[in-house]
Amino acid sequence: MKLSVIIPCYNEEENINNIYDSLKKVLNGFPYELLFIDDGSSDKTFEAIDKLYKNDKDHVKCISFSRNFGKEAAMYAGIKHALGEYTCIIDADMQQNPKYLLEMYNYLENNPDVDQVAMYVENRNKKNLKGWLANKFYKLVNKISDTKLLIDASDFRMFRPTVKDSILELAEVNRFSKGIFSWVGFNTVCLPYKVTKREKGESKFNFKSLVKYSIEGMVAFSVKPLRFITIVGVITSIGSLIYILVILINKIFFTVNVSGYSSMMSVILFFGGIQILFIGIIGEYLSKTYLETKKRPIYLAKHKIGFDKKNIL
Repeated sequence: MKLSVIIPCYNEEENINNIYDSLKKVLNGFPYELLFIDDGSSDKTFEAIDKLYKNDKDHVKCISFSRNFGKEAAMYAGIKHALGEYTCIIDADMQQNPKYLLEMYNYLENNPDVDQVAMYVENRNKKNLKGWLANKFYKLVNKISDTKLLIDASDFRMFRPTVKDSILELAEVNRFSKGIFSWVGFNTVCLPYKVTKREKGESKFNFKSLVKYSIEGMVAFSVKPLRFITIVGVITSIGSLIYILVILINKIFFTVNVSGYSSMMSVILFFGGIQILFIGIIGEYLSKTYLETKKRPIYLAKHKIGFDKKNIL
């Protein structure tokens, strides 16, 4: 087996046939397997994949989750079951052209010192809100984390078995794959690709998902927010002690009437807001720790097709 292609899918029934036809055309002559991971779709994504399997049992495999566990879990499931010399991840929405698989494959073949090739968006619009926020997120994470993320690098990538095995060693439930791919190290090269317009279906990655994904990334790969809370707490405590001393000195030695209900309430509300914010940050870390200690599986499979075959090309 030369190549394993992982295709995470969530409500992509309209694109399944298109991505399959495109991959089949590009990989003609290759020994390959297509690992469709149905992430608990509510439409007929699994039925569409099952139909492909019945027509092409030599190449198609599928894992269908019992519910929506997220793209991170889908990628992990695909990596866990990949048998190829090279493993590749590509979205099912046709915005990542399968032709780039050959570019990544050829680069790895011609450069044995390179362990993985990650594609980055060449034509990303950083002037719109989403592009601007994504760019700022990467810069922020790189400042507060010891693990440096490759700016604009996507999950669209291909890597060798050494990288695959290292990824599987990190069996954490709260997964942030971009950080994980950077944390494991290895020699990574980034190549540009152009995003094509989605023709069918709608993107599942909205602004709310972006915010949640950003928080996951920062919590998973940096403890500096906690250190920042400690520093602010120390500074605030010192400042409060100094202020108390000033009040006492004025009251005892200079008989100055200390008044100011409005200013006092403003200070109380200000620091109360900071405390609530900091409790929320600590809560994010505690919640992740709580979920990890349960040691629940990263995903649960409802259906598996194609994995009893011994003759996958």
